[in-house]
Amino acid sequence: MTKRVALATCKDVQGVNVEDRLLIAALAERDVAAEPAVWDDPSVRWEDYDLVVIRSTWDYAPRRNEFVEWAKRVPHIANSAEVIEWNSDRGYLRHLEAAGVPVIPTIWIDPAQNLDKRAVDTRMPAFGDFVVKPVVSEKAKDLGRYQPISAQSRFKAIAHTMRLLDSGRWVMIQPYVTSIDTAGETCLTYVNGEYQHAVSRHALMGGTHRSTVGLNLYHHDETKATTATPEQIAVAEQAFAAAREAIGIPDRAKCLYARVDLVQGDDGPLVIELGLVEPSLWLRYSGSTPTLSRFADAIAARC
Repeated sequence: MTKRVALATCKDVQGVNVEDRLLIAALAERDVAAEPAVWDDPSVRWEDYDLVVIRSTWDYAPRRNEFVEWAKRVPHIANSAEVIEWNSDRGYLRHLEAAGVPVIPTIWIDPAQNLDKRAVDTRMPAFGDFVVKPVVSEKAKDLGRYQPISAQSRFKAIAHTMRLLDSGRWVMIQPYVTSIDTAGETCLTYVNGEYQHAVSRHALMGGTHRSTVGLNLYHHDETKATTATPEQIAVAEQAFAAAREAIGIPDRAKCLYARVDLVQGDDGPLVIELGLVEPSLWLRYSGSTPTLSRFADAIAARC
């Protein structure tokens, strides 16, 4: 094997996950040697690899700036450092909304505003369950769902928001989309800019008064293969196109991988997240669509 690929991961991932095992085997069939490498391990010689593919760097959120700088230093990285910098902060949703992409309405709070509890309270919804989360986070870490009509729940939401702001983190407040409790999310996987397959993912935040604050970084979602509707594919394509325009990537194939997560709103699909950094691509759920083979081919072609 003359080509070497690093699958960037984090030290908290024990061993090689299922997706990476499948990918390593598929790449071996293409005479490409792939192995996991911890992104912040100073002993790793990234220049020795023909390509670095970010796969499970799930601990970067508290050190997002450090992570972006690392990506800028690594040669031959996918997706590119420009993509990572843009997509690792959920402020990208504002770009999508400005481009006309249907997204969940969001209230943004900047820690530099130095808001007190009363000011934070006035920014929270008066009706309907809502979600509080940091703009930079991973795997639903530090996310909470609250009820405005419950004084206790609202108090917890304010305290949650203040903790995030006091730590210097931007905060997002969004209405809770109730279809998450029943239909969950639909996640559409892309390879080389082309739609491959979709999975249905069970809600992370079912029930009220739920919070992931302080919980483990990793969650085991209930997922299964599904068929995306034409309407869902259209919204995903719109989001992907708007992202590429914002970053300055006219060629869709420049994005090795992407995932668009949708929920069902009252008027159609809404983008809840666009993953261009380290999304699970749900390779084992691709069914008759050979996403794994196409992903391995795309990586091999970049080496």
